[in-house]
Amino acid sequence: MQKLSVTIITLNEEANIHACLESVKWADEILVSDSGSSDKTVQICKEYGAKVFNDVWFGFGKQKNLIVSRARNNWILNIDADERVTPALRKEMESVLNNGGCDGYNIPRKNFFGGRWIKYCGWYPDYNLRFYKKDKGQFNERDVHEAVQIEGKAGYLKTPLEHYTYKDISDYLKRMDRYSVLAAEEMFKNGKNAGLLDLTLRPCWTFLKMLFLQKGFLEGYMGVILSGLYSSYTFAKYAKLMEMSKKEVRSEK
Repeated sequence: MQKLSVTIITLNEEANIHACLESVKWADEILVSDSGSSDKTVQICKEYGAKVFNDVWFGFGKQKNLIVSRARNNWILNIDADERVTPALRKEMESVLNNGGCDGYNIPRKNFFGGRWIKYCGWYPDYNLRFYKKDKGQFNERDVHEAVQIEGKAGYLKTPLEHYTYKDISDYLKRMDRYSVLAAEEMFKNGKNAGLLDLTLRPCWTFLKMLFLQKGFLEGYMGVILSGLYSSYTFAKYAKLMEMSKKEVRSEK
């Protein structure tokens, strides 16, 4: 069986990292890029025998490529501290390592909000390409919503990765500010702008798409809450992009 390196980036993940590492302790190698944790994240990682590197923050895509570049093995599994590899997923991955025919594999994710698996709202199966050959792929170096780009054939696994994402509404709102800034900066760098229609129609479309087209109503009250939260994120993202654009115009005068 071919050997596997697991790569993780961390910052103050004491509450999550133990369960994450416990789920991948069977891997041949675990590498962690930590960006200045002040809690017990690094200590816990070392207790699991992980190779821990203290790195300055370069952005999600660059940070993940950096830690992958240090891996000894060609097969890479990149996961986040709030994700878990189940025994069933391990078994399927080991089958690939024995006789897989692709250069990378998309893994479905079961996303949890406040401990509840969200099946609708576009949250499942939420395929992500995280299991791949180092010499065939790498993350695009975006500041947010980074993804692995493969040169070769990509396949799909059947068993989901468990993702314990937001603890509650407050947790979502705290992170929304950071991610909306990163998304706005990414769009701004790519020459995009925002107008009044973006601030009005896009949030409405996000809400209606999640609640009705993606059957969020089947989640009950939680479907309404998630649709509302994501429409708020959409509004914040485009509002910040508009603000950036107007600041640039004023600075050029």
